[in-house]
Amino acid sequence: MSASAAASDWAALPLAPNVLGESPFWHPDEAALYWCDIYAGQIHRFQPGSGTHRQWNFDQHPGSLAPLPGGDLLVAFRDGLFRVSLDSGERHCLVAAPFDVKTQRFNDGKADPQGRFWVGSIDEQSPRRPEAALYRYGAGRLERVTGQAVVSNGLAFSPDGRTMYWADTAAAKIWAFDFDGNEGNLSRQRVFAEFAQKIKGQDLADYRGRPDGAAVDVEGNYWCAMYEGARLLRFAPDGQLLQELPLPVRCPTMPCFGGPDLRTLYVTSATENRPAAELQALPLSGCVLSLRVDVPGLPVHFART
Repeated sequence: MSASAAASDWAALPLAPNVLGESPFWHPDEAALYWCDIYAGQIHRFQPGSGTHRQWNFDQHPGSLAPLPGGDLLVAFRDGLFRVSLDSGERHCLVAAPFDVKTQRFNDGKADPQGRFWVGSIDEQSPRRPEAALYRYGAGRLERVTGQAVVSNGLAFSPDGRTMYWADTAAAKIWAFDFDGNEGNLSRQRVFAEFAQKIKGQDLADYRGRPDGAAVDVEGNYWCAMYEGARLLRFAPDGQLLQELPLPVRCPTMPCFGGPDLRTLYVTSATENRPAAELQALPLSGCVLSLRVDVPGLPVHFART
């Protein structure tokens, strides 16, 4: 990938668009890409080598997912954290959601290097009220770690496992924390990156987007999807902006690295509540996009229950 990669350089998986594609990860044992479509109630698996696609349908909204040892998934549904059997599609509840699921749901989630699952929430009825929180799940317990967010997002870990990133999409802000892997504790919260707030009625051509999902490469660079910004940003570990990659979709949601060498960059995207004219002008909206890159990403961390 050159520094001048264009929106036209991205390819799309040969599948129908998602409503709200999210939480992609590459499964090394299956050579497969997984992701969820939150409001369609679906989990997808695509194996690029064979072109094989499989889909699981649910009557609850899956906000994020992580692989489990042995082949199942840990999925943060609206109503709680579940082990999902990929053979049968059945859900086994690990812990119920600690909020009113009529108004809130789980959102972005990832396992840390030690196998704890970190997951945030979103209050759908009050999109400007800081009711969202960040939770940590491990050894059968779900604990609230921090809050005062509106839309929890952007979870990622540095290559050495000593820094955790977390974003609030609505606040247009990304934080970094010192991360204690032994105890699973956070400290020294600081602003990693901050963006201009969207102004009511602002033309999207002049808007740069707000931080959504993220991934980290082997050099420690933080890659962030900018929702409504039609771009992906790459930051150095010190917060310096290194690169901006234009995308052929208005609403990218989350990147991840895949392929056998972890040098294929995948990005999910959304069509939810988008104007018809935008979807016509950007026909890859909602698709999972891919682009070959020079620097590989970090492998997915497996969750443990």
